[in-house]
Amino acid sequence: MNFNKLVYTLLTLFILFTSCKQAPNLTAECNCKTAYLSNLETVNDVSNNFTANLPKNWKTNLYTDALQSSIYLADTTKQLTNSILLDISALKNGIVINDIFKLKIEQENLAEKLIKTEAKEIVFLGKPSYYSISIGIKNNFAYQVFELFVPINNSKSFVAKAEIYGDTNKKERLCKAITLLDKIKLTQNND
Repeated sequence: MNFNKLVYTLLTLFILFTSCKQAPNLTAECNCKTAYLSNLETVNDVSNNFTANLPKNWKTNLYTDALQSSIYLADTTKQLTNSILLDISALKNGIVINDIFKLKIEQENLAEKLIKTEAKEIVFLGKPSYYSISIGIKNNFAYQVFELFVPINNSKSFVAKAEIYGDTNKKERLCKAITLLDKIKLTQNND
């Protein structure tokens, strides 16, 4: 093999290996350690837009209407200040993540007296996405909310919200919620 072919081959291999690197998962993006979760079951939303692996012992409600298909869940085996509340929804409207969208989210949070502590554009479910973490007081408890926005196409989007009340183990609970969100898979219904 001559020198030019060797250089070309090595360069091709280098490009191949560096360009195939997967985007970090949500857990890594949010600086969380993956939480160990056991006793999970696969739950499909009513409209079959997504599946999620969720704890069997958490209270889970499925909801659908003309605009959304949602899974609401909470660890009701614990007090509110030690629990996690999750709202995972497929919406029948598209979103565009741009400065106007981010400003709208910020305004909604400020209307609820929440202060944004972190926000970032990421790739989630193979789509350009955006998450925001805000803090405040809700129902006389310290409150932290994680919101994730994923445009699927022009007419569909995916939104998830994790609510953490109280200060007890709030980082661990937030990371547990994010670990659960990392297990979500879109179905073929979202092409």
